[in-house]
Amino acid sequence: MIDWLQHSTGGLLTLSAVSIALLLAMIIRWKVEPFIALLIVGLLVAVAAGLPVETLVGSAQKASDSLLEKGFGGILGHVAAIIGLGTLLGAILEASGGAEVLTRSLLKAFGENRAPLAMGLAGLIFGVPVFFDIGIFVLAPLVYVAAKRSGRSIVLYAMPLLAGLSVMHAFMPPHPGPVAAAGLLGVELGWIIIMALAVAIPAWFIGGVLFSAWMGKRLHVPVPEEMLAAAEKLRGEESSRNEPPLSQVLGIIAVPLVLILAGTFGSILLPKGSVTLGVFAFLGTPAVALTIAVLLAFWLLGYRRGMTREQVTELSGASLRPVAMILLVVGAGGFFGAVLAATGVGKVLASSLADLGLPVIALAYVISCGMRIAQGSATVAIVTTTGIVAPLVADIGYSQPQLALLVMSIAAGSIIASHVNDGGFWIVSRYFGLSVKETLQTWTVLETILSVVGFVMAALLSLVV
Repeated sequence: MIDWLQHSTGGLLTLSAVSIALLLAMIIRWKVEPFIALLIVGLLVAVAAGLPVETLVGSAQKASDSLLEKGFGGILGHVAAIIGLGTLLGAILEASGGAEVLTRSLLKAFGENRAPLAMGLAGLIFGVPVFFDIGIFVLAPLVYVAAKRSGRSIVLYAMPLLAGLSVMHAFMPPHPGPVAAAGLLGVELGWIIIMALAVAIPAWFIGGVLFSAWMGKRLHVPVPEEMLAAAEKLRGEESSRNEPPLSQVLGIIAVPLVLILAGTFGSILLPKGSVTLGVFAFLGTPAVALTIAVLLAFWLLGYRRGMTREQVTELSGASLRPVAMILLVVGAGGFFGAVLAATGVGKVLASSLADLGLPVIALAYVISCGMRIAQGSATVAIVTTTGIVAPLVADIGYSQPQLALLVMSIAAGSIIASHVNDGGFWIVSRYFGLSVKETLQTWTVLETILSVVGFVMAALLSLVV
């Protein structure tokens, strides 16, 4: 029985199916932290597949050669600095009032009639450096004010904002999901940014503009009365706060994106070995580009606007604390994927999936959708799916743009059908005064539209890239 399980195709497929089922059971039924669940299941799969102990945990002399350390360290070495720096950048933009400056400027430019579109653009732009939930916390009071002034449904203003925040969180670095998938598949972040823009903007327009306008006219939800006090307090503080100019906010958000893209295109257009290429490659390294942006933000939005060193230090520490669990999940996902590859389970599973006749990009999307719907976490869906499909593309010789589109497909699947097992579902419900039924009608449908359109765009681009 053990020999069949370890060496036959049927046995390895059974092992993979049982491992995924056990992973979902631990997260959903037994409420085990995803980090711990991924670690335990990875260890169990390695033992069941007969992986040597030295390979799994190493020896006293060569612990660094162990699969456990390589799985964790390999992915965290790529993503930890990027996610941490991105979090710091979002924190200083939030604390300085940059979000309010951006949103008010857009509302003024577009006028009251196009305020929903302005809210959507605010979510799209501010969603680049800040996490999804932070974007809601900061910008929700502005949604309340805009909806109260117009007397129209809060859905009309909230859904465009949520669409912008969601697509950026799903597809765009430095957010954890796309950064983790890029690290596991070995994709340059410059290509991820290019493909994210190509996929996210159409998804945002269809879901955040067209669907939101249609639903906002059919479902009237008043502004929650208990939230109006917070909105009015924000308006009262706006006049006394030393807020930054819009140009600084937009410039700081653009700096890392421009530098990373310059590094990517420089490697294609500039002659090898040239000094200019070296400069572009250095500045375009994601960690370097984000470090430059963070230093600029600390100086322009922090110290020059009255923040003390103690306040900046406190802000940095507070913003980085929630990142710890994200990094642990990403690291455990990297270990789980490394185990699947080392035991042969990944190749057998990938080969069996390929026999279904679906393109790899479609298989990745379907698997990611299933993981998302089953357990709710987009990050877990991304790292688990990437670990499963990585062996399938290892020997195909995909180009960087093709791998970037595969990441987009996985990311698209990770946001489909947000429902009651997703923390984001309840944040949206509580912050915008929606009942469970109304949240399903609006937010769940919106996320599904964003997911499907994102995948369709990635699939169409894969035909020509």
